[in-house]
Amino acid sequence: MQSQVVFGNAHVDGASRWGWFVGHFITPNTNPRSTTDVEVKWTVHKAGDMRKEWAMNAEATTLSILIKGRFRLEFLDQEVVLSSEGDYVIWAPGVSHCWFAELESTILTVRWPSKPGDSITTSS
Repeated sequence: MQSQVVFGNAHVDGASRWGWFVGHFITPNTNPRSTTDVEVKWTVHKAGDMRKEWAMNAEATTLSILIKGRFRLEFLDQEVVLSSEGDYVIWAPGVSHCWFAELESTILTVRWPSKPGDSITTSS
């Protein structure tokens, strides 16, 4: 029987999934980290890392919180710079975005719900 208590290191456990360590993609599905309710990502970006392609989620809302560093997110109608620990940005489904790590940055991202194929590359 799978333990109902799971512990670990988010950086280590998400290493094979670009930082994602909770969500529908975790196997076996009896693992408490496997859920369709939410996805959680811990990422350390080097200064200069960027996502050039614009992307959006069809159904999921996304919350990104700056743990440390300086991180810029671009949306079609505005730019948001996370510069103080605890700064966050939240965006609705259907909102295109890309990002750039101005300094080495640690970001915690929470997305809900967790659905296969929900993240879509878009044009700006």
